[in-house]
Amino acid sequence: MTKAAPSTSNGVGANGTSPSEQATSPLNVLIVGAGIGGLSAAIFLRQQGHHVTLLEQSRFANELGAAVHMAPNATGLVLRMGINLEDLGAVPCRILSQSLPNGKPMFEVPLWRQAGRWQHQWLLAHRVDLHSELKKVATKEDGPGTPAVLRTSSRVLSVSPEGSVTLESGEKLEADVVIGADGVHSKSRYALPGSEGIKPFGSGKSAFRFTMPRSKALEDPLTRPLAGKEGHLNIFMGRDRRVVIYPTRNHELLNFVCIHPTSETQAKDQKADEWQSSANLEKMLEVYKDWDPAVLKILSMADEETLKVWDLLDMDQLPTWTEDRLALIGDAAHPFTPHQGQGAAQAIEDAASLACVLPLGTPLAEIPDRLKLYQKCRYERASNIQEYSRIAGKDMGDGPLLDTSRYTDENFGYDEWHRTSQQLRDWKWSRTPKAYRRMPVVFGPFPGPRQDHSGNPRDWTNSTFSTTSIKFKTSRTLLENLLPPRFKFASPDSNCFATFSFSALGNLEWLGGHGYNHFGLYIHGVEYTKKDGEKVIGTYLPVLFENLADPIISGREELGMPKVFSSLDVDRIEDNWNLTAGWMGSNFLKISLTGVGAESPPSEVQHPGGPPPAKEAGLFFQKYIPTTASSEAEERGQSDVDYVGFLPNEKEAKAFRQVEHTLVAKKAEIKFDALDWKKLPTLHHIVERLEEIPIYEVLEAKVVEGRGGSDVRGAEKLL
Repeated sequence: MTKAAPSTSNGVGANGTSPSEQATSPLNVLIVGAGIGGLSAAIFLRQQGHHVTLLEQSRFANELGAAVHMAPNATGLVLRMGINLEDLGAVPCRILSQSLPNGKPMFEVPLWRQAGRWQHQWLLAHRVDLHSELKKVATKEDGPGTPAVLRTSSRVLSVSPEGSVTLESGEKLEADVVIGADGVHSKSRYALPGSEGIKPFGSGKSAFRFTMPRSKALEDPLTRPLAGKEGHLNIFMGRDRRVVIYPTRNHELLNFVCIHPTSETQAKDQKADEWQSSANLEKMLEVYKDWDPAVLKILSMADEETLKVWDLLDMDQLPTWTEDRLALIGDAAHPFTPHQGQGAAQAIEDAASLACVLPLGTPLAEIPDRLKLYQKCRYERASNIQEYSRIAGKDMGDGPLLDTSRYTDENFGYDEWHRTSQQLRDWKWSRTPKAYRRMPVVFGPFPGPRQDHSGNPRDWTNSTFSTTSIKFKTSRTLLENLLPPRFKFASPDSNCFATFSFSALGNLEWLGGHGYNHFGLYIHGVEYTKKDGEKVIGTYLPVLFENLADPIISGREELGMPKVFSSLDVDRIEDNWNLTAGWMGSNFLKISLTGVGAESPPSEVQHPGGPPPAKEAGLFFQKYIPTTASSEAEERGQSDVDYVGFLPNEKEAKAFRQVEHTLVAKKAEIKFDALDWKKLPTLHHIVERLEEIPIYEVLEAKVVEGRGGSDVRGAEKLL
């Protein structure tokens, strides 16, 4: 048993690597078949950082055939591989015309005028040139990633969905992923469940294919009009047969595809799966004997030694293209008739999509699911274009007319890498359905204090905090005006207690090691009555000032906390601390602590506002989001969201906090100045109310410093 390449991704126990080391380990990929699809997959997977081995049954791994359409949906992906097809002699398709068998024109479309519609060009390339360049890019030493290994004369006997390939020589190869790119007569296909009995069959049509020097046609006055226009895709349409002529290889060659009923050219002893068979020139001329003399003359110029007839095969849809670690691409998954010129393009799209769902760092355990995601991205599109090709290939008068513009738009106006990239994101996001999402939602889960972009929780153990709290006695009557409906003080006493708390948070992982400050008013001893009559006692937070947009937005949208912006600064001179809050240079708050010191033994910090009474269950706040409505709408001024949020002390107690210092101030002073509307245009109405709060007596003023913190994910809705 042989590994396809030195493996670094077999997991802990197999090679001793840790999960973190595996996170950037390349996958070992076996690709069965080194045609256009297989080589494209090798390049994309190489670019992703993986180790690729190609198994090709022929001795030389060279492509046969003539020209190939590279529509804009394919040329963009080929450019992503680092290949410019025009450098290889590919010809831009500039004119599309269609004529009757007698030569009478039906229409002519100047495609050059539509060039601006598509991001990339529609090119007419030579299949051999494309294949040679793909092979070069896949295996060359320079370039991104590790060069793919191409093993020729490697005939495959069988493929296992578990990630192994057995060669006819008896050698068995294993890999993390196996890709079946072995064409219409694929052996990989039959390793998939449900593939039994699904075999390629003749579509009823065959095609003569050949190339000839363009100069040969230009030399004859009769045939010169058929070859004189550069980039001309010239189609002659009969009821049940057609001739397609177009240039390639720097306009030096003309490519011919002559589609006709198979019954007129298939020899009685020819097997159904024989293709690229030698053909008789007289037989081709007999098929088109009644056509325009110019067409017959140019067909007669074909080199009989290179003239081939190709049985156009079709196949029923497979129930699945993937199983475990095996996936099919190209004709192995979905053979194409050539009537849309999309066969090679769809194989390239498959290759791009498959590589896109397998970036460097893909965990082995996720490979089967990611291959299913590849199928989800590709199955419907490839199947649709298959059907378009069947419709386009029907005899004139049979079946529905093809809406060519619709199918052209769907074929050309597409980028599989971009589409699969988003599908991969959606798939990743779906694996964390409870992740926090907030505007703008199209970018997925929003990184913040409670999660990273993938929905994983943040690490708070190395965070720092410094909380200055001043607990004081004040007027119950005044603070009642700051309580929403269904709130009241739990005690009938006229005295009540509140805390102004100023916290400086630092070294926060979710802010890349940066920090921010917040300042709030905490009203203690408040009782809330739920709809079912249950009463909950806690602390109410009417407003929280913060000096950074990120925590303000995340706290407002994800939790519903009443956050607003202000500058918040700390100035420490020996044992005197000054805390200020302002907006655009206008300070509205100054807190002075003098004689800060007299460190007392550390005690656990239960809450930013100081330890609440034992009977208090947590922190209340009101979440309110207004509806979106025009000024004339009746719902203007109403809410989309309006309910009470609650942060239970029980859940907060589980957060890691380690108090390192508790410092007591000998004296504390708090002074608000509401200024005026011009200086505080968005905060004046808030500060004016805070300025009214009387401080009858300061009960406690202290500074608590330590490590750790909470992401406040325990917040919940109270009904």
